[in-house]
Formats: sequence, structure tokens, C-alpha cells
Amino acid sequence: MDPAPEQPTKPGSHYQPSLSVVLVILVAFIAAAYLMLRTPSPATPGSATTTTVAGHHTTPTIPPPKSQVRVQVANGTSVTGLAREYTQQLLTIGWDTLSQVNAPSRVSKTVIYFSANYQWAAREIANEIKVPLTSVRARGGLLPVPGAAGDDVIVVLGPDAPLASG
Repeated sequence: MDPAPEQPTKPGSHYQPSLSVVLVILVAFIAAAYLMLRTPSPATPGSATTTTVAGHHTTPTIPPPKSQVRVQVANGTSVTGLAREYTQQLLTIGWDTLSQVNAPSRVSKTVIYFSANYQWAAREIANEIKVPLTSVRARGGLLPVPGAAGDDVIVVLGPDAPLASG
């Protein structure tokens, strides 16, 4: 008996998509890549910011994490321990708080001062301690608390400050 001749095996699939299918896939890929590269990412608090000065586009700056923002809390009221309570609250949620101090004088309302490039931090702190954003001000050349020249944010608590929630 003669053995049956072996038929050669054909490895792999022999499916070949039509040219129109290949072109549709290619166009879809190019369109998706284009849209991903052109669509700006959503802005979040603390995300990178870009500024334009006199028609020149500057490099985006990424703000430092909360743990690297120096925050000074000063008590501008007659309530004993108020600055300590707020300092502890801010420390617990990740801010680099300094030792609490008393303001040199009593204030009529809470003010949160910020140094250059730290407005975002002052606004975030205002939200966290439940103080209106109208209390946030640029420090400029002011030194509301002695020894705080190198601080990024200075919180001077007034009688309108809600008690810290711990």
C-alpha cells in the first residue's frame, strides 16, 4: 500500500483585509492621535499654569506640593489658642506650618496674605479653613507678622474666623 502523499500545511491565517479597511483604520488612528495631541488637559487646582507676557509664551510652572509651602498662622484675636488650633488643622492636611504666633495687634477680620506665586495656596487654605476668598490678598511689601519675610502664606486670624474643626 502506498502511503498517501502528505499535503503541505499552511501556517498562520491567510486573512487579508481589503485596502478600504486598512485605510479606514489608518485614518482613524491618525485622527485619534491628532486629537489627543491637540486637546489641552483639564486644569485642576495646583496644576501647571502658563502665562503670556508682552506676546511671549512662557514655560508652564508647576506649583510645589502643599508640604513645601511655608504657612504662618497668627492670632489677631483675644481667643486663646486659636492660632494653635488652625496651625494643627493645616499641618494635619499636609501644609508646612510654622509655630503659631500672635499678631502684633488685633484685627477686625481674617486676612490671608500670599507671596508672589502663592495665590493658589492662599485660596486653597481659605477654602480649607472656611474663610471667604475675599480675605485673600497679595502681601506685596507688607510684613503683617514680624519674622515672616520668608513665608509663602501668612494667615492672620480675626474674630470672623470660624473655629477650626480639627
